[in-house]
Amino acid sequence: MNSTATLFPASMRAENPCLAQRIAPVLDEIRAAARDTEKAGRVPARNIDLLRGVGYFDIVKPGRFGGDQGSFAELVDANIELSSACASTGWVAGLLSAHQWLLAMFDERVQQEVWGTNPDALVCGSYAPTRMAERVEGGFRLSGDWAFASGCENAQWALCAAIIPPKIEGERAVPSFLLVPASDYMLAETWDVVGLAGTGSKSLILKDVYVPEHRILAFPDATTGRTPGGRGYEGIGLFNIPLLMGVPFCLGSAAIGAAKGALTSYLDHMGTRITRGAVAGGNNKIAEFPTIQLRVAEASASIDAAREIMLRDVAWAQQLAQARENGTVEITDEDRILARRTQSFAVSLSLQAVEALNASTGGLGLQMSNPVQRAWRDANAVGRHISMNWDAVGTMVGQHLLGLPPKGQY
Repeated sequence: MNSTATLFPASMRAENPCLAQRIAPVLDEIRAAARDTEKAGRVPARNIDLLRGVGYFDIVKPGRFGGDQGSFAELVDANIELSSACASTGWVAGLLSAHQWLLAMFDERVQQEVWGTNPDALVCGSYAPTRMAERVEGGFRLSGDWAFASGCENAQWALCAAIIPPKIEGERAVPSFLLVPASDYMLAETWDVVGLAGTGSKSLILKDVYVPEHRILAFPDATTGRTPGGRGYEGIGLFNIPLLMGVPFCLGSAAIGAAKGALTSYLDHMGTRITRGAVAGGNNKIAEFPTIQLRVAEASASIDAAREIMLRDVAWAQQLAQARENGTVEITDEDRILARRTQSFAVSLSLQAVEALNASTGGLGLQMSNPVQRAWRDANAVGRHISMNWDAVGTMVGQHLLGLPPKGQY
């Protein structure tokens, strides 16, 4: 296939085909390379080029820097389709695209620094603030390793979460994102996993790296949607959505997409497959087994339900942010917690779907090349993420509904 850099030039994109439609022509190539992506342990540059060619990384990027300034729902919908072809690519591309939105939360100087130098720059990230930054004149210094930086080989910058020490004794330390260029860190080959293996979620190694103070974004600002960069987009709800009412929808979409791709593959193979085993009886059409029919029905319903609640609530989050910008509502803790409920429960539904399918693929399903098995592993990897894990998120939701202080990320 030829490069898609000109598949959808700006003039055609202006006619407003949705992002899911724009990526449709490239999905077959990405799907065909999914096993190689997994074996390589990273998303290939070719996939990134294909997606850049159809404007994938522009959908929630500010218009003043060449983005579409569109909707998170459109990104999540497209990311489900992309993940149905390759969940590793969907996980990485969803994050890289969402980080264009997250970058808009940073000080205006940071946005100019990144996009003014390279309009196509992409940002990976390591979210867990396990390191303490050292306060120095004009900024901070970072040293250590930052794990699980998905898509780090496809990015030119990285968000490195760390604890910012207080300026004055008695004040609280603040977890924050510190933005670092790729020239300031090395990659460690730490990613050898059974699910989402193609995401290349390696560790970043920093040694005495200086980060100027303006390249900091405090977690409390990001999670409320009241940020230094957001103030520069006053009146535009998109750039004032709270962090965890945005990014986790992209993470969860990878599980839904993986399940969707698994169902498609399952139907393609099981629809014509004939049994060979003596126990089940030879020469019977597997599609005629009631147990198979029920598994397909359950998977189909679970995927549909997961997609519907995700798209409903990611659109609702952006509508809430816009209404807050218009001065008509405030975004409450309950709003943020219920968004987290949807994100995580949609992944739980996707896990039900892939489990129902993978459990009945037989001996052929053990082959590493089997798309259903890969989707099963990938969806389970999504479910292990702390932001997507139903045990962690569900107990927080239950605490809130029962009138207890919620303990978790929201």
